[in-house]
Amino acid sequence: MLIDRYLTYLRCELNYSVHTVSSYSRDIRQFAEYCGRGRIEEFDPTIASNSDVRGWLAKLTQEGDTRRTLRRKVQSLRSLYRYLMLIGATDSNPAFDISIARPTAALPTFIRKEEINHLLDEPYDTDDLIESRNRLMLMILYTTGMRRAELIGLMDSNIDTGRCELKVLGKRNKERIIPFGDELRAMIEHYRDLRRKSGIGEAPYFLTRRNGEQLYPKIVNMVVKDALDPDEIHAAKRTPHVLRHTFATDMLNNGADINAVQQLLGHTTLSTTQIYTHISYRELKQNYQLAHPRALKKGG
Repeated sequence: MLIDRYLTYLRCELNYSVHTVSSYSRDIRQFAEYCGRGRIEEFDPTIASNSDVRGWLAKLTQEGDTRRTLRRKVQSLRSLYRYLMLIGATDSNPAFDISIARPTAALPTFIRKEEINHLLDEPYDTDDLIESRNRLMLMILYTTGMRRAELIGLMDSNIDTGRCELKVLGKRNKERIIPFGDELRAMIEHYRDLRRKSGIGEAPYFLTRRNGEQLYPKIVNMVVKDALDPDEIHAAKRTPHVLRHTFATDMLNNGADINAVQQLLGHTTLSTTQIYTHISYRELKQNYQLAHPRALKKGG
């Protein structure tokens, strides 16, 4: 089946992540179901038309899909048809000329300095393996800016406390080195000691479950959600990615070069990192409006 060949191409030739391939697969199979009147096996992508794509998008719009979602689905179809044209299966791309307005970009949520300090300085049982793991999880997310998937996939062998560096495997299997400080180094060494005492010191993944097996996303989500104060952080935003946003914002607010932050975050383009400069400017503007006497003065 052409769709299966395409997904294999994304995974094996382009080295797309499992998450990305899964997202493309859902979008394309949804389009196939629409064109095949619910029967995916009857879908032939080489005969789908521009009208089919527009009809599908109109249906999704009526069902409440956002512009952001629609743009992603169009991109999924464009990518499929670029592949089909590459292998000579078709000579046209029915999604090529479809344009959906870009949604207004929402600024990322981040945690204020006082709240993050309170979170990471709160006492915990340092002799308990899971409590130490959970606090270390929060510290790594905030002090390195890594993604949840990168945290879960972090190998014990890729953490060098002598050099205070760790290696992560990011999107599209791109590796990058992230430095860290003495506070995190001490926490890592303490956690490794607890791992050895508990009998899971040889586990390949660094942060594990009590039996030494790899974490899964739900565990990370729950640790972060339970740690973040719901009165300070909106419930829908109490996620691991908030700590990544906070890392980037604090780095830039404290004078880090934006190109360095880009490399630390593993962003492909600088424009993705630049959104955090907008956060910094927003904070600057709010401080000015609250503090400067002429900004407080009412107009006549």
